[in-house]
Amino acid sequence: MTEAKKQRAAVILAAGKGTRMKSALPKVMHAVGGRPMMDWSLALARQVGCARILAVVHPSQDVLIAHLKAHHPDVGIAFQDPPQGTGHAVRCAQDALQGFEGQLAVLYGDSPLVPAKVIEDLFSGVAGGAALGVLGFEAADPGLYGRLITNPDGDLEAIVEAREASPEQLEVRICNSGVMAGRAEDMFRLLQKITNSNAKGEYYLTDLVGLVRAEGGRCALVTALEDDLIGCDSKGDLAEAEGIFQAARRKGLMEAGVTLVAPETVFVSHDTQIAADVVVEPNVVFGPGVTVAAGARIRAFSHLEGAVVGEGCEIGPFARLRPGTVLAREVRIGNFVETKNTEMGEGAKANHLAYLGDGRIGAGANIGAGTIFCNYDGFLKHETHVGEGAFVGSNSALVAPVSIGDGAYVGSGSVITKDVPDDALAVARAHQMTREGWAKTFRTKKAAEKANKGKKG
Repeated sequence: MTEAKKQRAAVILAAGKGTRMKSALPKVMHAVGGRPMMDWSLALARQVGCARILAVVHPSQDVLIAHLKAHHPDVGIAFQDPPQGTGHAVRCAQDALQGFEGQLAVLYGDSPLVPAKVIEDLFSGVAGGAALGVLGFEAADPGLYGRLITNPDGDLEAIVEAREASPEQLEVRICNSGVMAGRAEDMFRLLQKITNSNAKGEYYLTDLVGLVRAEGGRCALVTALEDDLIGCDSKGDLAEAEGIFQAARRKGLMEAGVTLVAPETVFVSHDTQIAADVVVEPNVVFGPGVTVAAGARIRAFSHLEGAVVGEGCEIGPFARLRPGTVLAREVRIGNFVETKNTEMGEGAKANHLAYLGDGRIGAGANIGAGTIFCNYDGFLKHETHVGEGAFVGSNSALVAPVSIGDGAYVGSGSVITKDVPDDALAVARAHQMTREGWAKTFRTKKAAEKANKGKKG
């Protein structure tokens, strides 16, 4: 990290109630691309090198506060209670940043798709002499967005709310995103001058522009695509942001050499990694934490999460790989097979209808249809080990903890509760009993009973 970047900080505004979400979950904890929106903003702050990050939250947001403490202990927490506008929210972070003299960016916890480049451009504008940098976008439908009014040099002169704009100003299509950056000391000094003399009785961060211009300072304007700056206030917005994210990631994957047979039906997460020459068939979902190596094929209607898929593997159709699944080269996971916390060696196969939980399966082993790793005793999980080249027959239950040796065979229909040595055959099922003629006698008897019952009725 450069010395300049060490002097960067971010305040992320996240205290809004999000009533339009109609959810008990704090607005910023709703996910896009398998990651809470708040985490997108935190990742953005880190990506642009912010050495200090403050989240402004409401004290009632227990889920958000617990999430920050558990997963982002380096992030400071400032409280806004009651919420009194964006300017007031930034002021709530002032004490926590006491003594900080670098550049400060104001971000939003409900804007998950903001590119790092535009924040870098804001910081560059401030480093180049601007007192403030403001991020805007050209709106397809400006509507009620605040308009960004510029001078002939392209610098920002004012932010005018739509309700207060003149007809000429309403023709402006460059609108305010709310994101801005400046020198922390100047921003906090000017925030003390903002008043709440407006219809809502709130302190608006946008008033900083007028205060800077009144002092003769320059405000730089940076623009981004409208889609990149989408804010999510409702479930509809959330779905729109998800669509934007998915479309961009699908395009990027295909440009990198991944084959998506029906791109619009494939869903990825923020951290999905798929190598070139992977083929993904229709209706596949990649949850967080998935890596797929070159040459693999993910067949239709499969769901992967927290899994590592090796080169040349074939997964599905209708397969489910859960967290902790690690597959070496050329592994085959077939239809209706579920794996969880299981490692499979090179060339191992589970082609049909199996549950493999908490296991270690050696190279070249074959797991027959209907096999179950019985890994849970009602209190604790236990491991099943299957050796290299072992063969587990169909409809077998391996009761963990248990080990099947290298090259060993398990007979179909067995319930294995004891370790099986290398190259041994284990069969654990009741002896077959055959009573010739029984079925015919049974059918005759039951047919007569049914006929008599009908006569009585």
